[in-house]
Amino acid sequence: MPVSPACNANCIGCISFQPQEETIISTQDRLTFKPTAEEITEFTVPHLETAPFPLVSFGQGCEGEPLLMWETIRESIIEIRKHTSKGSININTNGSKPDAVKALCEAGLNSIRVSTNSARKHIYTPYYRPNNYVFEDIIESLKIVRSYGGWTSINYFVFPGMTDSIEEYEALRKLIKETDLCMIQWRNFNIDPDWYLGKIGVTDTGECMGVKQMMELIREEFPNLKFGYFNPSMERIKGNFEVDFAH
Repeated sequence: MPVSPACNANCIGCISFQPQEETIISTQDRLTFKPTAEEITEFTVPHLETAPFPLVSFGQGCEGEPLLMWETIRESIIEIRKHTSKGSININTNGSKPDAVKALCEAGLNSIRVSTNSARKHIYTPYYRPNNYVFEDIIESLKIVRSYGGWTSINYFVFPGMTDSIEEYEALRKLIKETDLCMIQWRNFNIDPDWYLGKIGVTDTGECMGVKQMMELIREEFPNLKFGYFNPSMERIKGNFEVDFAH
């Protein structure tokens, strides 16, 4: 459910907006209008009512940052729940506005997926180039959703040679512990490596262990943490997570 034509980050690899002077081109255009809660409710309620394992999500790469439209989202959640209690309501976000996340949890938000290229602030910031928020805000947003009993994921951009560094591994362990994270969605960071490292000013990524070993170590230390690629439906969250509902 796209809701926002604007964003409060300036990600160097943004797929929906690139400055004219940039050499790369965005693959798709952003939303050009602001949907109303009534419009959102109109097409989400039938899906929640009839789909076998229903889930609806605010926010995706084809738009800006949904938390900038949190009032509309809150109104939509309240209206949706007047019509149906079925399914799960998720938000895909940069997690930049913890107070807005709290308001959405109080309205009935079930889960959140926060995107990040790193568990380290000094790697996150030069990529996202945030406006009026800091890395600590995304950590706080994850904590808030867990405090309301919600499901939390990170949309984790995997960049071999950096993601699997010892420093990143230790930072990820800290993030998992600090936020009581539910799930990591391991995402292939489809970006030119030289361009990316040049843009964020990294010349030495440090000692690395390999992505497979890193994943195995994380799984061993945090057996309740789920690995995946998609936001789980309520049936998976509350029941048998390993059952495949995506068929």
